[in-house]
Amino acid sequence: MDPSRELQNLQLRLPGLGDPRIPSPGPMKGDGIVVFSGGSAANNLVDVFKIVTETNQCALSYVIPISDNGGSSSELIRVFGGPGIGDVRSRLVRLIPENGDDPEKSAIRAFFNYRLPTDSDAARHEWLDIVEARHPLWDDISSEKKELIRSFLNSLNFEIVKRARPSSTFNFSHASIGNMFLTGARLFCGSFESAIYLLSSICRVPNNVSVVPAINTNFTHHISAGLMNGTAIVGQNAISHPSAPTAVPGAASSDSGDIDEHDSIEDANLPGSLPTLRKPNISFSKAAEEDLPTRIERLWYINPYGQEIRLNANPKVIDALDSAHCVIYSIGSLYTSIIPSLILRGVGEAIASSSIRYKILILNSTIDRETGPSTNPYSAKDFITAIAKACSESRGFIDPISRNELKAYVTHLIHLSGPNTPKVDKEELASLGIESIRVYGRPVYGRKVQKYDEKALLQALEATIGRIDPKGDRSRRNTLEHF
Repeated sequence: MDPSRELQNLQLRLPGLGDPRIPSPGPMKGDGIVVFSGGSAANNLVDVFKIVTETNQCALSYVIPISDNGGSSSELIRVFGGPGIGDVRSRLVRLIPENGDDPEKSAIRAFFNYRLPTDSDAARHEWLDIVEARHPLWDDISSEKKELIRSFLNSLNFEIVKRARPSSTFNFSHASIGNMFLTGARLFCGSFESAIYLLSSICRVPNNVSVVPAINTNFTHHISAGLMNGTAIVGQNAISHPSAPTAVPGAASSDSGDIDEHDSIEDANLPGSLPTLRKPNISFSKAAEEDLPTRIERLWYINPYGQEIRLNANPKVIDALDSAHCVIYSIGSLYTSIIPSLILRGVGEAIASSSIRYKILILNSTIDRETGPSTNPYSAKDFITAIAKACSESRGFIDPISRNELKAYVTHLIHLSGPNTPKVDKEELASLGIESIRVYGRPVYGRKVQKYDEKALLQALEATIGRIDPKGDRSRRNTLEHF
C-alpha cells in the first residue's frame, strides 16, 4: 500500500494523529492541582479543594484573573493604576485556616474583608480611624501584626494625600480594607507578587497552597468581549454586571468630547484612554441584570485605547500547570473569571499536554448574563467549547474548534440537574470522549437555583482524580454512579 495512503487511513482511525492541536500521549509530570477561578463563587468550594489536595498529598494553585475593574478596585485603578486585585484578596482571606480557638485569625479575616461605608465622607473618617489604630477592628490583632499592617496602610494614605488634585480626590466609598492593604504593599514594594506573599503570610495560607495572579504586573489590563452581532463591550464590569442595567454598556466609543473631559482629570489613566475604562464603577448590581442581545463570541485583552493585545501568562501559572496532573475549571463567570486566564500565551499549550490527565469542568448551576441570553442559553457543550476555543486561541490557532479537540482541554464534567441548570447531553459528551458526572445539589433559599453539596462534589472529584492509598497507588478510583 502507498505509505501516504496508509498514513491517511491511520489518521482516520486516530483523529488526533498529526494535528498539533491535539496532544499525543505523554508521561505524567507532576501531582499538583490547578484551579482556574474568579473570586466569590469559587470561595464556596475552597474547603472541597482543600480536602482533595490533603487526600492526594499535593500542591494546590489557584489561578486568578486581574482584569476586574468594578467595585472599589475601580477607584484604586483610577488613582494608582495597577491590576484588579479584588479576587486575589478575596481568595487569600478565604484561605485563612479555620480555628475557632484563635480569635486573632477571626479578627484578621474580618479586618481584610471589611468595607467602609457607602457614604464617602463617613468612609473617609472611618479610614482615618483605622489608619490611626483607633478602630475596634484592631482589638484582637496582636501588636506586631497591627503595626506591620498599619505601616502599609499609612504608606497608601500618604500616596492618597500626595496624589490629591482639585480635579481628582480619592473616593473611599465602600472601599475594601484588604484591597487597600494589597495596593499599599504593591506600591511600597514595587511588586504585585511581593504584596501577595506578604498578605499570604499574614493570613497563614498553608504552604502547599498558592494564589497566583494570571498576569504578574504592576499595570492595568482590561478585557473586551465581542458579541455574535458584531458589538464589542469594553471592560469586565460592563460585560458581567454593569453599573446601570443595559443590554450593551460601554461599547467602544471614542467620542472626542468624552476623551477631552476625562483628560482634564489628573489621575493614573493615560491621556486619550477610552472613557469607558476611566469611569468609576464603585456601585453595581449582581442581580436582575438585563440579557445581552446575543451570545458572547470571544474575549480578548485591550490596551487603554481599545486595541487588541496578546499577553503572556504569569510564568508561575505555567510552572504550576507543568507540575500538575489535574486542572479544574471552577464555578464562576465563564467569560470574566475563567477565560481571561485561559487566553494568555502559554496557558493553552500547557493545558493541552497529555501529562495533565484530568481536566475537570465544574459546571455552573445556572445561566448568567455571560452565558445567555435567556432565549438561547449555553448548554454544557457550549461551556466546554468556549473553554477549548480560549485555550486554542492562547496557542495561536484561529481555525474553528473541531469536535476532536474538545477533550484536549476538558476530559470530565461535573454538574447538577434540575430547574434552570444548563442542559447536559450525556450521550453527546460521551461521543466526544468527555465523561459526565451528576452530583446532588441543595436548593438555595428564596431562589429557584441549586448549589453544590460539598460532600457530593468531594466524592465526585475523588472518584475522578483517585486517591492515594496506603501503598501509594494513585490509580485506584472510588466508586460513584455516573449519569
